[in-house]
Amino acid sequence: MEFIDEELLQYAEEHTSPESDLLHKVNRETHLNVLRPRMLSGHQQGRLLSMFSKMIQPRQILEIGTYTGYSALCMAEGLQTGGTLHTIDINEELEERVRGYFEEAGLSGSINYHIGNALEIIPGIGASFDLVFIDADKINYATYYDMVIDKVRAGGYIIADNVLWSGKVLEKYRRKLDEDTKAVIDFNKKVQDDERVENILVPIRDGLMVARKK
Repeated sequence: MEFIDEELLQYAEEHTSPESDLLHKVNRETHLNVLRPRMLSGHQQGRLLSMFSKMIQPRQILEIGTYTGYSALCMAEGLQTGGTLHTIDINEELEERVRGYFEEAGLSGSINYHIGNALEIIPGIGASFDLVFIDADKINYATYYDMVIDKVRAGGYIIADNVLWSGKVLEKYRRKLDEDTKAVIDFNKKVQDDERVENILVPIRDGLMVARKK
């Protein structure tokens, strides 16, 4: 997942604003107690999401893929007073842990945490979004994009994680073209070819696709 020299990455993180105590706790407890901790956004990417959110100053955020709540907490830092962050995850086993983090952050009233299938939940959320973060099952990335693009206001942003997919978007870094890899490649091409947005693929961590709706 990491493409930059390890020492350069450490240098970059040392020159990045630190995590809050709560985010450090979420990071540490996720690595100690939860399966597949690499799914966590982590320090540097989390600070980037926070900065994006503070620049956008969203009133409505949608996150598809909560995991342990780290990225939601980061994006909530830029949420306007009275705004709402909707976050969706299918893993009900993490619900108690994640709700605890949201409560500890004092954000229970600002975060609407949905448990279930995002394909079924998204149509029922009646909001126009300023920021959407997609970080869920790769097979449905293109479907999620199609479902939210009309819900994003002009000038709003869609950010998708894992778009370099551990380098497997390039043939030399993969043994075979599996379904997830093909889905990520197709998604990247879809966004690149979509005239409704302007986009940049940022090679931080496992890659972020940042698309601004025109």
